[in-house]
Amino acid sequence: MKVKVISVLEDNYMYLVIEESTREAIAVDAAVPKRLLEIIRKEDVVLRAILSTHHHWDHARGNEELARLCPGLRVYGADERIGALTHKVTHEQELTFGAIRVRCLFTPCHTSGHVCYFMWEDGSPDAPALFSGDTLFVGGCGKFFEGTAEQMHTNLTQILGALPKETKVFCGHEYTVRNLKFALKVEPENEIVKKKLAWAKQRDDEDLPTVPSTLQEEFLYNPFLRVTEEAVQKFTGKTDPVEVLRTLRTEKDNFKKPKERPNPQAMLAFDWGLFSPFLEKK
Repeated sequence: MKVKVISVLEDNYMYLVIEESTREAIAVDAAVPKRLLEIIRKEDVVLRAILSTHHHWDHARGNEELARLCPGLRVYGADERIGALTHKVTHEQELTFGAIRVRCLFTPCHTSGHVCYFMWEDGSPDAPALFSGDTLFVGGCGKFFEGTAEQMHTNLTQILGALPKETKVFCGHEYTVRNLKFALKVEPENEIVKKKLAWAKQRDDEDLPTVPSTLQEEFLYNPFLRVTEEAVQKFTGKTDPVEVLRTLRTEKDNFKKPKERPNPQAMLAFDWGLFSPFLEKK
């Protein structure tokens, strides 16, 4: 399978996964239909399905338009709030698209209906892929909008962390530089963090994506996967892994908040249409 990394909006990623023998494709988090359709035409493939990790507008807002433009399109997700949803998935449910196998992994916390997609082809020498949405980022994890530290700890250790270490991680946002700056604050002596941050800054300067990483790499520099490490526990002042994770998330939420970005509550308010009456033309 071939994965096309597509940068959209301010810092989002959507993905087009192509089954090369049939030239059929599935999209992950189809936020910008026009851009996705341009890539589909360029690659000369047929879009068969959308996999939505969660309902937030910057991940699922293109579903309805794509469903209208592509009759018979299947839309998968684990949350009724996902637009144009046709197939509600459950934890560890497996889907098949030609030679591509997909395992749905329920990871509630960022939203109560968040799901990640683990993807592979039987007999392929290529590493499997994880489309982690806003649960796991390169060097970080998602905010706990609708869940708890206990849930995120389960997501990162028992569900995603238990996948093969060579798994490639394709996340929902380009947050890598900011995440690694925080990781360096947590572990200032971690040489792997320093090297990865320098690499990510160079990629950023060249306007190139930092995805994918691998799970094996993430365990070396992502503080949210390193909650049992002495340096991370020292930074948080906690030893219980869940408490370490909870403290890390609080510290990260308060770490150099960019003033130019709208706050998450405002983004959710737009998502829920709370500002609509004020935006209508008089």
